[in-house]
Amino acid sequence: MTKATQQFVQEYPTCFERSLLIGHVTGSACIVSPDRQQTVLIHHGKLNRWFQPGGHADGDPDVAAVALKEAQEETGLTRLTLVTEAGKPAPIFDVDVHQIPARGGVPAHLHYDIRFLIEADPTEPFVHTDEVQNVSWFLLDNAKSMADSPSLGRMLTKIS
Repeated sequence: MTKATQQFVQEYPTCFERSLLIGHVTGSACIVSPDRQQTVLIHHGKLNRWFQPGGHADGDPDVAAVALKEAQEETGLTRLTLVTEAGKPAPIFDVDVHQIPARGGVPAHLHYDIRFLIEADPTEPFVHTDEVQNVSWFLLDNAKSMADSPSLGRMLTKIS
């Protein structure tokens, strides 16, 4: 975990609540096929960009569970598996701190995004939602080339 994220979590007991207007912890899913050749990205309607699935913790300090829940809600995939070592909790795959612009009366704030590697079955169909404009599997190399944020590009290069 980044030093900034550790300090934020230690300093703010309500760090998992979106009501903490300076920033809050979020959970994201780096969804991959079992062979690590494909990844899932969602096209976020409000931001008009491709991202990994993820979202607000809304008070839940189990950020791995948040990442799984958000992945399922945003893709409709149900056969999701956190990548872990036997008998150990899911390791953090990536951490990113990024600015969210002011919108709808909510001031600009930071997301302390904790990301987990999650496997899914590429033959399972997606379910589209109002929040997500599109969801798709991409070959890993294609996803890397279309990543328009350093954060997403860095995360995708960690997949092996």
